[in-house]
Order: sequence, then C-alpha cells, then structure tokens
Amino acid sequence: MAFPSHVNSQVTDSITEVNTLVLGDSPSMATGNMFVATSQALANTAHNATNQQNQSFVTFQASTAQGVQTLYSLDIASTGTATAGVFRRGLLY
Repeated sequence: MAFPSHVNSQVTDSITEVNTLVLGDSPSMATGNMFVATSQALANTAHNATNQQNQSFVTFQASTAQGVQTLYSLDIASTGTATAGVFRRGLLY
C-alpha cells in the first residue's frame, strides 16, 4: 500500500491483485482475439474460394452446353444445305 487510507488494507490489496491480474492477462487475451479473428478470416477465404469455384463450374458447364449446341446446329444446317442441293440436282433416284 502506497499511503495510509481509511479503507481496509485487505480491500486495497485485493483490488491491487485484481488490477495486476487484468494487466497480466491483457496480452494473452489480445493474442487470443487476434487468433480468433485470423481464423475467421481464413475460414471466410476458404468458403469464398469454394463458392467461386462452384460458380465457375456452373459457368463453364453452361458455356460448354452452348458450344455443343452451336456445333450441333452448324452440323444440321450444313447437312440440310447439302441435302437441299442433292434434291435440286436430282441426284437421288
């Protein structure tokens, strides 16, 4: 106790101990909070990466389906044009 007061010395010693405990625990609490924040940020990053990969697969599948549909439509158009030319020339018996 630094100077005499009207408060019981056991009370001041208890408050001093609690304040010392709070000051002593502060670095570990700050480190724990930093670890929690970092782990949440990494979890969000992993979730966003997974979601982005899923969305890109949907886009790739849609573009592939459209490309296949275009290829099939070109094949049908060229076949139709060739068939029309054959019928116009009378090559079929």
